[in-house]
Amino acid sequence: MLPHIGITELLLVLGIALLIFGASRLPDIGRGLGQGISNFRKSVKEASKKDTKSSSEEPSNKE
Repeated sequence: MLPHIGITELLLVLGIALLIFGASRLPDIGRGLGQGISNFRKSVKEASKKDTKSSSEEPSNKE
């Protein structure tokens, strides 16, 4: 996804986030972001299972 991001860029982003949000809010923001990503992955997996299940239950009508 992000092939050219090195340690320097990550430290720069972390420093900017620290300046904007402050040290006390960063753990809360990270936790919320992690939960959001986790919920997104779970919903994609469930939708994929439902799609696979519904497509296998449909009868094939060949004429």
